[in-house]
Amino acid sequence: MKLIPKPGPFRLPLGDRGEAAAWEFLKKQGYDLVEKNYHCKLGEIDVIARRAGRIAFIEVKTRTSDHYGAPQEAVNLVKQEKIFKIASWYLKEKKLSGTPVAFDVISVLWKEGQPPEIKLILDAFEKGEDRGGRS
Repeated sequence: MKLIPKPGPFRLPLGDRGEAAAWEFLKKQGYDLVEKNYHCKLGEIDVIARRAGRIAFIEVKTRTSDHYGAPQEAVNLVKQEKIFKIASWYLKEKKLSGTPVAFDVISVLWKEGQPPEIKLILDAFEKGEDRGGRS
């Protein structure tokens, strides 16, 4: 059986479009972009950049509506813990231990037929003692 592509323009998946919009937004905000979609055996971080003397690990969440909550609400404690582990792996791999870090989130709300609404949440979460007794 031969698969026939759908007619019409090529479209990137929503998440990829959101990441591309976030990437451009960050450049305009003065971030020094280091890596996009960094992968290791523990998972992936959407964007790694430098800002204000720190390495920022940035999670991008894109939605077409806020019917089930704002995009940034998807970065829950489980996701944050995973990002901490991947960030630690990255810092060790790149020999950057001791470098100050930040964990930012970009929320992209992209309603059909409209330009994306992009919100940057600086220092959206941090690793520390006050995280349910875990450090």
